[in-house]
Amino acid sequence: MLKKLLFAAAMLAVAATAQAGTLESVRQKGFVSCGVNTGLGGFSMPDSKGVWRGLDVDACRAVAAAVFGDAEKVRYVPTTGTSRFAALQSGEIDLLARNTTFTFLRDATIGLRMVMVNFYDGQGFLVRKDAKIGGLKDLAGGTICLLQGSTHELNLADWMKQHNTEFKLVLLDTTDVLIKALLSNRCDAASSDSSNLASIRGAGVPNPDDYVILPDRISKEPLGPMVRRADDQWFDVVRWSMMAMLEAEENDVTSANADQMLADSPNPTVQRLLGKTGDFGKLIGLDNAFGFNIIKQVGNYGESYERNVGKASSLKLERGANASWTNGGLMYAIPFR
Repeated sequence: MLKKLLFAAAMLAVAATAQAGTLESVRQKGFVSCGVNTGLGGFSMPDSKGVWRGLDVDACRAVAAAVFGDAEKVRYVPTTGTSRFAALQSGEIDLLARNTTFTFLRDATIGLRMVMVNFYDGQGFLVRKDAKIGGLKDLAGGTICLLQGSTHELNLADWMKQHNTEFKLVLLDTTDVLIKALLSNRCDAASSDSSNLASIRGAGVPNPDDYVILPDRISKEPLGPMVRRADDQWFDVVRWSMMAMLEAEENDVTSANADQMLADSPNPTVQRLLGKTGDFGKLIGLDNAFGFNIIKQVGNYGESYERNVGKASSLKLERGANASWTNGGLMYAIPFR
């Protein structure tokens, strides 16, 4: 009964916020309140100076640049796997950008709406190298630690049923606790999104070479930001802010050349993207230069990827499925026309 009352209260808060309009509310308070991970290298984590950085952080910054012309007008709210949806439902945050998987039930049943995919991933497994485990089947009967509130528990339950194999599952609250459990030998393996495991192996454990990520991938994990339902304008603002980064990469517009492209590019798509022609910004309640502001201050998707999780980062992840469709990947911008 208590859960039903809490859910009803959350839905009332959603309805009230939607009626007022999130874009209007954000403008009145002067910043975007963005829910992020409590700390996941490459996606959302404060650096040594306390500045939040990461692929998901750049999604927050892109929305701020679109709304205010200033990518720094963001307040970051760390959330766990179990607290993230309630924070968005209640109006505590305006946007959830926290390595969250797009699923049917999440999109249809909790009063929230997935905007788009900003990172294609899959569930993997991190083990100690000296355990000499070659694949997931070698872990039969072992203990696997994973994060509570994620899709990973159901994925493993499905895998065990399909392969007639049993594991002992230990559910933990945060990535920090997951790392401690792995280091203390409480688990034989840690399971999470492969990108999360790469972050743990790259920066979370004392000796990265002592750990390996198994080749097994047991799920599809399309990750992306979420907003509340019943607020189409805010949905559009967030979606087209991210689409602008994809379109910019497809058309070779970068943070370094955005000014020149605005002045000189004969490409009609680039002219619309950067606000030189058309009223694309005004159609969703923004300045027509919203795309230019995003690219100039945050960069295109490729720039964000490379500095946060790609070759220029400590994770050094290949683009793979996250490459632009022009290079064989799945990243594909809806046309600006």
